[in-house]
Amino acid sequence: MKFGVVIFPSKKLQDLANSYRKRYDPHYALITPHLTLKTAFEAAEVEAQEYADKLRRVAASHKAFTLKTSKISSFQPVNNVIYFKVDKTDELTALHNEVNQEFTEQNLEYAFVPHITIGQKLSNDEHSDVFGSLRMTKIDHEETIDRFHLLYQLENGSWTVYETFRLGKE
Repeated sequence: MKFGVVIFPSKKLQDLANSYRKRYDPHYALITPHLTLKTAFEAAEVEAQEYADKLRRVAASHKAFTLKTSKISSFQPVNNVIYFKVDKTDELTALHNEVNQEFTEQNLEYAFVPHITIGQKLSNDEHSDVFGSLRMTKIDHEETIDRFHLLYQLENGSWTVYETFRLGKE
């Protein structure tokens, strides 16, 4: 079974992201716009409660923080992903690091670049066209994040919440 750990932004930011995702992201129907704290990993269903216990302790040791997005960026040439760039803060980095330390058997494939994907699996030409028209768009959004979520993947490929963890709460 696949699990992951994410932050869901406010409905306002999700709606903005979805206005792009419905055109440029084939995963649009599978998962709500999110910021990934721990990429998808395989685990037995019986381990989910153990992971939830660890994540509850992580949440208790962190406070709510500000999430700020400022622009649209891309991971090209590594891959053709277009995203809302989320400003990297000490609080967000610390939360990401601690969540990933709880899953030591899981390797980090990429360096942590906080973002909310709005387009992926685009051809080179499509990426060039879409990113070319979006890259000057200002995304000036700020909100308080007070929770994160352990997700699991259903048989149809969609993701759903296993448990939600409020920051600063045991």
